[in-house]
Amino acid sequence: MDYGLIGEKLGHSYSKDIHEMLADYTYDLCPLTKEEFAEFMEKKKFKSINVTIPYKRDVIPYLYEMDDNAKAIGAVNTIVNKDGKLYGHNTDFSGFMYMLKKHDIDVAGKKCLVLGDGGASKAVVAVLKKMGASEVIIVDIIKTETAITYDECFEKHTDAQFIANASPVGMYPKCDASPVDLTRFPKCEAVADVIYNPLQTKLVAQAEELGMKGVNGLEMLVAQALYAVEFFLDTKLDEKKIDEVYRKIYDEKSKEN
Repeated sequence: MDYGLIGEKLGHSYSKDIHEMLADYTYDLCPLTKEEFAEFMEKKKFKSINVTIPYKRDVIPYLYEMDDNAKAIGAVNTIVNKDGKLYGHNTDFSGFMYMLKKHDIDVAGKKCLVLGDGGASKAVVAVLKKMGASEVIIVDIIKTETAITYDECFEKHTDAQFIANASPVGMYPKCDASPVDLTRFPKCEAVADVIYNPLQTKLVAQAEELGMKGVNGLEMLVAQALYAVEFFLDTKLDEKKIDEVYRKIYDEKSKEN
């Protein structure tokens, strides 16, 4: 494999379609078990890869170097192999920022909730802080050093003005699930979901019903893919291609559903 995506379950992924629209190479989906993952990383038989759940942090010990974004986030979704040395990047950061700016979602001075505490969550938190959020609270099923529980969230933080879902709740095939009921957040103005399959999650649909701005993760996916291609091929692409590819993928997937 020259270029592709590694992760545990990739049946829901649109990345092959997106990369092959953005660049002139074959992009392979490579699902790996935990055992296969270690062997794959040790062999380094690839030119460049993307990394998704659950390996965004697990790849770090195999890297020669990480860029500042990846270091700040503590997770890697893009790896370039240069003469057997692996260089790690994180384009989720740029992808999520693109999505917020595209939809005029301004979090400056606002209280923000991030649902989920995995690799994607770290990128979302970093973007919100960079964009000047007054408070960023991570919510997860289990209380940790970095996250509070949903019960504590409902007790103390229903005044949040922005909510990002960086958890897998609501992702295909469990599309009927939603991480929270937005009626509990009367001050919420906008919701962004990093999930892109289904094209509209239950959470985003509810946001729109309640008059909030709601954005699904497909634009973030296309944007982070474009920034990954730039690392893969050491080139610069026109950001206008993000919207072109997004619209093509959206139209294609809408017909399938």
